[in-house]
Amino acid sequence: MLPAEGFTCFPGKMWDKVLSKVKKAVVFMDDKCAESLHWSGGANIVFEAGARNLKQFSSFEAGGENEPKAVFVVSTLLKGRTADIMKDIIGLSHFQYCVVFTTVAHSIHLIANNVTAELEGNPVFEKFEEKLCEWMGDMNYTAEVMHAPVVFTRVSQQLLLVPTFAHLFPLLPQDLDTINIKRPEKKRFGSLTDVDMPSLTPELQIEIKSLASAVNSMFEFTSTREESFAVGPMSRLIAGELANHPQAKNRRKTSTNKASIVFIDRTLDLTGAAGHHGDSLVEKILTVLRRLPGHTADVQVDMLELTNLQRTPDCQPTLAPGCLAQTQSPTARLLWETMLVSKQKEAVMEVRRQLVEAASKENLPIKMSLGRVTAEQLSSYVQLFRSNWEALERHCEVLQLALATAQTLRHPTLPRWDTCLALERLLLQALGDSDFAGVLRQLLPLMKPAAAPADQKPVSGSSLGSRSGEDECGPDELLVLLVYLYSLAAEAQPADDEDEEEVEKVERELIGALTLVITREAELSPLLQKLTGNVPAVPKTGSGGDLSPRQNGLSRHRTHVWRPDRTAQDRLQYVHEE
Repeated sequence: MLPAEGFTCFPGKMWDKVLSKVKKAVVFMDDKCAESLHWSGGANIVFEAGARNLKQFSSFEAGGENEPKAVFVVSTLLKGRTADIMKDIIGLSHFQYCVVFTTVAHSIHLIANNVTAELEGNPVFEKFEEKLCEWMGDMNYTAEVMHAPVVFTRVSQQLLLVPTFAHLFPLLPQDLDTINIKRPEKKRFGSLTDVDMPSLTPELQIEIKSLASAVNSMFEFTSTREESFAVGPMSRLIAGELANHPQAKNRRKTSTNKASIVFIDRTLDLTGAAGHHGDSLVEKILTVLRRLPGHTADVQVDMLELTNLQRTPDCQPTLAPGCLAQTQSPTARLLWETMLVSKQKEAVMEVRRQLVEAASKENLPIKMSLGRVTAEQLSSYVQLFRSNWEALERHCEVLQLALATAQTLRHPTLPRWDTCLALERLLLQALGDSDFAGVLRQLLPLMKPAAAPADQKPVSGSSLGSRSGEDECGPDELLVLLVYLYSLAAEAQPADDEDEEEVEKVERELIGALTLVITREAELSPLLQKLTGNVPAVPKTGSGGDLSPRQNGLSRHRTHVWRPDRTAQDRLQYVHEE
């Protein structure tokens, strides 16, 4: 097996270990593992392996009376809230055989339990097996606990993601102050590059060690000896942890393949992430369509056009969304690869070609047309399949990708992409010609609140007018432009004390204008909900979705101020507490 093939098939091979245990079992899985499964074949492969049911890892779920076997797949340590939920599920069920898979290696469990000595076997897992038998009510029942690094998501042949660690954030300057507060004055760090692992919070140490362990498992599977490079303080810590991993030394001695791995702190190049200079169709799909609940790398595709249902203002039909993860059909996989790596024009033309080819195979009455591909054209081709159930089922994967493309091309916020690109170019040019305060001031005319509904009076105090055109920037785009601008701020002309005062003055104006823009929004995006604290409460059962501020019980004209001084360690602690 070539090294590249090994990396590609690694996620699937790790899931094979889990699937070997699911026969006749009820499978309980947390969201992070479910996302990895989503791109590795989805629920289909679980049921094909013999599972009786697949449920969310939640205290509100349980097995039936005639379901004696359970398999748990979790992405966390087997302690605390995870153990409590598992105990709740088992207590409500009639299990006699429990298998637990955790993505966290046993060596990390030892560290989490403050065990520093090297022990034979897997004592932490063995102790948890005893707990499982105790919760099942009979020590003669069977329990197994094992490690399975199902943390990688294969998005394409050349791209693996790690959604389990999506919340792991690079260290920020504010983190240095937090770390130094707890240290003696003579031992305080001068910069983030001096920070070492022991100075971090236990939770952050566990996350870094878990990521290094997962990467080591991948290199072990592919028999690869890596050469690590790191750019940024957090990356240096992760690379160092990988280099010092207990199993890495033996692996490097016997490995037959070589590879280089580069760790980069994303915060060192926010212009690349915040900019709109890309010409990728998939990038635009991920930007404008709503995220699939519980996922970081997939979106909801509206499937209404494949049905005879009608959407009216008074009736919103309940319909399961489609998605981008089409792993079963070879044709859909090739189309997805094209959409991912090609320019938008080429990708859209390939989507049309695949639709025409599928319709021709099914002898559907398709009307050929050349020239520019439009959203209406793609939708008309897709709708040909809704009257032929067998054809729809055969080409469902391609149809979902085509619908995602059509819905993106006609999305009302897509024109803002070109607007943002033009503004970014102007800001970049302005940074070289004027001081930073002058550049910031150029953003003020863009801070236009949404137009008030016809039955409401305009908000007084706004001299900037209201936002009415679809190509005008909304609050999300304004925030991204600010991130883009501040990431380039070092390129601005040096400022003296008077200039700094002017910058602070303009910043206060911007904050006031942006606050007005946000409070005038009828519905906040998921991003703004997080930043303002207006996150809708999700029921414990896992159901729910995006809610407007009014639906969430929050005043439409009240904005919670996001705390930018919250450090990476604080954020991670918050995630664990949640």
